[in-house]
Amino acid sequence: MITRSADRDALLLWLASRAGLAVATVLGVALHDYVGRWKQWDAGLFVTIARYGYDGDPAAPPDAGLPAFFPGFPMALRLVHLVVPDWTAAGLLISLVAGAVAMVALARLAELEGASGWIAVLGLLLCPTAVFLTAGYSESLFLAFAIPAWLAARQGRWPQAVLLAAGASCVRITGLFLAVALVAEFVTGPSRGSAVRASWRQAPWLLVPFLPLVAYSAFHHTRSGNWFAWKDAQEAGWGRELVWPWKSWSTTWSAAQGADDFAVAFRMEIAGAVVAVLVLAWLAALGRWSEVVYTGLQAGALMTSAYYLSIPRSLLLWFPLWVALARLATARRWVIVVYAMVAGPLMVLGTLRFLSGAWAG
Repeated sequence: MITRSADRDALLLWLASRAGLAVATVLGVALHDYVGRWKQWDAGLFVTIARYGYDGDPAAPPDAGLPAFFPGFPMALRLVHLVVPDWTAAGLLISLVAGAVAMVALARLAELEGASGWIAVLGLLLCPTAVFLTAGYSESLFLAFAIPAWLAARQGRWPQAVLLAAGASCVRITGLFLAVALVAEFVTGPSRGSAVRASWRQAPWLLVPFLPLVAYSAFHHTRSGNWFAWKDAQEAGWGRELVWPWKSWSTTWSAAQGADDFAVAFRMEIAGAVVAVLVLAWLAALGRWSEVVYTGLQAGALMTSAYYLSIPRSLLLWFPLWVALARLATARRWVIVVYAMVAGPLMVLGTLRFLSGAWAG
């Protein structure tokens, strides 16, 4: 049963953790430089799209990688910038508000599954790459759409589910995997119950989350004649072409050897891949097939890239993982204690790496 206390606990954990990050950052820099510390890596690219569109800053060299970023977050940036003059601060505000929505929805989803909502929230907040939920990145905004969409689907509210999922599809390509998983949930999930006939009449709704991807592809086709500009941008900007999984593993393993900063980052990628495989096996053993579809498609896409990139960060989007952790830790409280003792310090380390400009996810 979903309770108001679950909402309160989720918001308390979210706001307290954000306050902790703020204090930790201010301890290391002057107050006026706080916002500047968060303008790292992709945060600047989102601002570029929001300010100039996908052609980029006319005063800077062309960036072929910009179409890889879906328009949801840049559009939100433009709107918030109308009242928040600083672009980076606007991104931080979006993540703050969207994260609060996502945490409440995650707590409710966990409670629907018979688990403690606060444990699911705490598990996500202590993820070693949780800094990206605070930064001006798209993770929090995606989860603010995706988790409520999944919650609505689990409750059999399909029109709401697909409309929310369409919002997620505007934010990240991960919305495509969510859309496919919703189809699997529609077919196999418990939400059908005794109302099978009514549910099947709602089946056409399942097409809605795919429409933003079609629209985004059509937009770039009008610009460049390329329906797959977002995919080609991944290759042009980051060399993420499709390869066999064993070649991707071999390339990443070789890159992880050495003592430089990027070797450390690739070791994090390998660790993330191992965790991802274990989570997939765990969900499969539990018979959570629609959740296997959602997470498995992401894992497959990331592990057949030319090399591993952003796998640890993608685990933030695996809300079935955090609900499964909550179910396990609700019955065995020592699990969340052990997890917190291991993941907490890694989360602090990841935050420090990000704020210093190092690759952290």
